[in-house]
Amino acid sequence: MRREIPVDTALEAGYNVRLLVDDFDGLIENWSQRSATFASKVDSVLDQPYDTGDRDKLDVFRCGKPGAPLFVFIHGGYWQRGDKSVYSFVAESFLQAGVDVALVGYELCPSATMEGMVDKHRTAVAWLWRNAADLGISADRINLSGHSAGGHLTAMLLATDWMRFAPDLPADILKTGIPISGLYQLAPIRQTTIADALGLDTEIAARISPQFLKPNMKAPILVTLGGGETPEFHWQTDRFVEEWRKYDPSIGYHAEPDVDHFGVVERLADSDSAIFGKVHDWLR
Repeated sequence: MRREIPVDTALEAGYNVRLLVDDFDGLIENWSQRSATFASKVDSVLDQPYDTGDRDKLDVFRCGKPGAPLFVFIHGGYWQRGDKSVYSFVAESFLQAGVDVALVGYELCPSATMEGMVDKHRTAVAWLWRNAADLGISADRINLSGHSAGGHLTAMLLATDWMRFAPDLPADILKTGIPISGLYQLAPIRQTTIADALGLDTEIAARISPQFLKPNMKAPILVTLGGGETPEFHWQTDRFVEEWRKYDPSIGYHAEPDVDHFGVVERLADSDSAIFGKVHDWLR
């Protein structure tokens, strides 16, 4: 998509956070290796298709506890990078705590549209609910989370009218929502090079900005991020919590101390961390 507005250098520095990591490729390689080692030794169903796209697949990791809560995790990558297989290591702490985990893969921009991506994740959740018995997981304990772009998609699904999306689905299909380091207002992203692959115009950016929607569920919501993230991510999270608390005063907030945008993912995989404890306690 041809750029309509110039790049704002301050916003670019605040949002394009992978540029702040000395060896970002090394970080992802480390996560990939950790994930491959973990996935090879646990009870899992890998690359289960939930829709027709090449990347529309799920990985499910089972803890072995009947009726366990299900933690569904959507990876980040600014809607244009990343793969679910990189993030399997996040599931280890949850399995040890008696929680099943599903990781969602999805088509990325520019091949996919962002609005289509939101619907894909609704389809993924609906597929998990409909196929839970065959997978050996609970349909009645689906808890949704995601990091960065995954945090945005999590929030969009929290604003979903599920019975309107598909009449067979329960209105309370999601038992909790836990966006992590999310992006809730997309207009600032349009002023960065991140937007070059996204196809966002003014109307689309507003329409799929969770900031301007409202929660469509009564289940508890916990909004989190790393305490050491850039001011732009704190601004996004603070404004989002402030707005959505108008509809649900009980919304929780947690800033994981001393970690940046990527460190918060590593803390989630650490059963001794504050954020893992918070998230685990939030699951229903």
